[in-house]
Amino acid sequence: MGKTGGPVGTTGGTGTMTAVVQERYGAEPEGVFRTARVARPAVGPGEVLVRVLASSVDRGTWHMMAGLPYAVRPVSGLRGPKLPNPGRAVAGVVEEVGRDVAGFAPGDEVYGTAVAAFAEYATTRPDRIAPKPAGLSFEQAATVPVSALTALQAVRDRAMVRPGQQVLITGAAGGVGTFAVQIAHALGARVTAVASTAKLDAVRALGADRAVDYTRDDFLAGRRRYDAIVDIAGNRTLRDLRRALAPRGRLVITGGETNGRWLGGTDRQLRAQLLSPFVGQHLGTFIASEHADGLRDLTALIETGKLTPVLAGVHPLAETATAVRRLLDGRITGKLALTVPAP
Repeated sequence: MGKTGGPVGTTGGTGTMTAVVQERYGAEPEGVFRTARVARPAVGPGEVLVRVLASSVDRGTWHMMAGLPYAVRPVSGLRGPKLPNPGRAVAGVVEEVGRDVAGFAPGDEVYGTAVAAFAEYATTRPDRIAPKPAGLSFEQAATVPVSALTALQAVRDRAMVRPGQQVLITGAAGGVGTFAVQIAHALGARVTAVASTAKLDAVRALGADRAVDYTRDDFLAGRRRYDAIVDIAGNRTLRDLRRALAPRGRLVITGGETNGRWLGGTDRQLRAQLLSPFVGQHLGTFIASEHADGLRDLTALIETGKLTPVLAGVHPLAETATAVRRLLDGRITGKLALTVPAP
């Protein structure tokens, strides 16, 4: 990915910057991403320009990169990518604020989500960023916005986890999962975390009361019933999940993907939502919202020591394809960050 191309006029602005560029869809990151000098984005009214110091990759990065399943293309672009790169998470310093922006000024350290964040500069709205948590590096902070917001909304807002409840979290060692385990633990739940053999100690250290190795044990077998199941990386059937759920329990499906090009495994989510009105259990899914209120809630958890990003590694911006490949391989625990050198 280290090749540098000529200017790509995808954005307006003054001067140029280094950015990751994606000009077509493709499932293999090494064949899709390259670095190039592109026009630096101009800040418009109601926008904030952030000097990006770090970003991160997540499963959504691959979906936007590949344009798969096809259901994402109304958002990502029907025939090709709408945006120059799929980066979303950002941690950095405010460079400039547009007209009608209050609450932020140049020099402020922030984190949140932005447009085309795999670059030296990215634009965003003030309602999608918040002050960076004290004590976190920019690389750590960049792992929080997408994955931890998803975990917070899944565990607190959708599963409605309360103290003393029995909660099952699949995919507990992944980017969303490592945050979900900690958030459920902070809410006072008894957490059962599902992970592979090599990652069991890691999820216990995050606060799981019980860790189950899915390569050796059927985590849905037995008589244990859960008040809430957050299914992040499972591929078990809806019927199997319901059998392990309490009669009035809540199932939140946030993952569990297949190679299907049209729905990519989201048919489970659709079936859950269709069935939910007719059974005592609450079954469903959601699309995470990116907003500053959630970021401030996460900051409070971080600064009180209840939530800590699990940083699996840091890659320079020029190795974005390598980071996505490591994510797809599934052997990391937590999140991978990208560091962006000074222009």
